[in-house]
Amino acid sequence: MLSRVADSVYWLNRYIERAENIARFVDVNLYLMLDLPYGAQQQWEPLVMTTGDLSFFKQHYGEVTKANVIQFLTFDQHYSNSILSCLNMARENARSIREIISSEMWEEINRFYLMVKEAGDRPPANIADFFARVKLSSHRFAGIMDATMTHNEAWHFGQMGRLQERADKTARILDVKYYYLLPSVEWVGTPLDQVEWIALLKSASAYEMYRKSQRRITPANVASFLILHPKFPRSIHFCLLQVQRSLHEVTGTPLGSWRNEAERALGRLCGEMGYITIEDVISQGLHEFLEEIQARVNEVGVKMAQTFFVNEPVLSPVPVQSQGQTQQQSLASF
Repeated sequence: MLSRVADSVYWLNRYIERAENIARFVDVNLYLMLDLPYGAQQQWEPLVMTTGDLSFFKQHYGEVTKANVIQFLTFDQHYSNSILSCLNMARENARSIREIISSEMWEEINRFYLMVKEAGDRPPANIADFFARVKLSSHRFAGIMDATMTHNEAWHFGQMGRLQERADKTARILDVKYYYLLPSVEWVGTPLDQVEWIALLKSASAYEMYRKSQRRITPANVASFLILHPKFPRSIHFCLLQVQRSLHEVTGTPLGSWRNEAERALGRLCGEMGYITIEDVISQGLHEFLEEIQARVNEVGVKMAQTFFVNEPVLSPVPVQSQGQTQQQSLASF
């Protein structure tokens, strides 16, 4: 497969998944704001802090308000990680491989982009409903891709892009609740704390599946479900296992062995995820563990770019950046 095609289909899916997860990222705070008794306005700043772009935000918006944060993360065309910017980049990647993807995929990405652009021009009356439509549109695209595209190497690169992004953002959404949004340690274990964990599960579309396996809502159980569950499609462990499966389908390397640095890094991470317990995670510190996971998922992405998307040798003194490298490096902050 051409490096250009692999790169574009990977980033097409990664950008769409990123747009969906930004919607989830804001959505969890919208749920939480319904139950916070005080200081609600201040709870929007942590969302910007987790992007690593707080200084950029303050330079362009000044005051941290609900309206400004939603505009910044959703409709700002000058911010590379807004939903609108992600969909614009997804559409450009799709355009570059128009001969590879199905016509249904092309039509859906255009419909998705135009829906968000129109909402930016005429702000929706119900912002929660808008974010629900963003999530649904992402699901529609994934379903259309699965149903209309041959499950060959290109499809597997799309899977890898989507699920790497999902693993990273599940970690970030969980970290936002645990580390950034909790106003005080005095709230831990209170009824309000439980309401917040329920809101987190709902924002990850995990509430019903969680209740089928757990009777009680506890921080440890919720964290275990979203991090370690091997079969729930938004858990970090599940996402990494599926990335590994697609990677080995592309290379032909048997699972349990490796022939490139991407397989090696991902194999080690999946192996560790299969053996750790939630007690191990809590012992390390949930925030610290999630930061490490994000760093290692990003490392896998870098090694994949070096293995599949770069034409010159990895150790070249002045490597020529491909589209994949440029996109990954420019968006690493989120």
